[in-house]
Amino acid sequence: MIELFYWPTPNGWKISIMLEECELPYELRPVNIGRGEQFKPEFLKISPNNRMPAIIDHDPPGGGAPVSVFESGAILVYLAEKTGRFMPKDLRGRFTVLEWVMWQMGGLGPMAGQASHFMNYAPEKIPYAIDRYSKEVQRLVGVLNTRLEGRDYIAGEYSIADMASWPWTQGLERFGFDLSGVPNVKRWIEAMRARPAVVRAMEVGKELRQPTLDAEAKKVLFGHDPEKKQ
Repeated sequence: MIELFYWPTPNGWKISIMLEECELPYELRPVNIGRGEQFKPEFLKISPNNRMPAIIDHDPPGGGAPVSVFESGAILVYLAEKTGRFMPKDLRGRFTVLEWVMWQMGGLGPMAGQASHFMNYAPEKIPYAIDRYSKEVQRLVGVLNTRLEGRDYIAGEYSIADMASWPWTQGLERFGFDLSGVPNVKRWIEAMRARPAVVRAMEVGKELRQPTLDAEAKKVLFGHDPEKKQ
């Protein structure tokens, strides 16, 4: 059994998608990031960077003591190796998938997160930051659109590369991005949404998600008082 330390965000969705695709048994351990539960000592023991998701696998490959893993990309790789699924076994295919997982971890996710922050949560509008990050998201989505030309999925076959990137495309409209300009991405988004495991995964912890962040959550997540300019 796997314990999934989770909150319904794009990084959390990556892992719920993989677990549902693999039909692995897991138990949800909500980590309310808007109330600071990611800073609790017991959570920091398995995720020292105070970020979710994280997992504890009580039935690791080869047996032995439970294995804990933090960072969503590392968790995806771990689960792919555990199950032998959604990761090619040949050298070239494997590293193609890993390249695109790293691309998401280092590019699409962080840039989309920064764009969302400055557009939706920053205590004051900073036009330069909004322009900088929203344009970078658009550039990265353009890269993805080119990659998907003639391919159903990012690495050809469905893989953890798709699970890593797809959740971060769910807020593109908030960046004012017109999907009609990236038809390959639009087609891929719709294909992912149609997968039964993805549908199930997006329901995981749905009742936990808040439509807006209150003042306390903003203080915890962003280190500022939204009522005061810093």
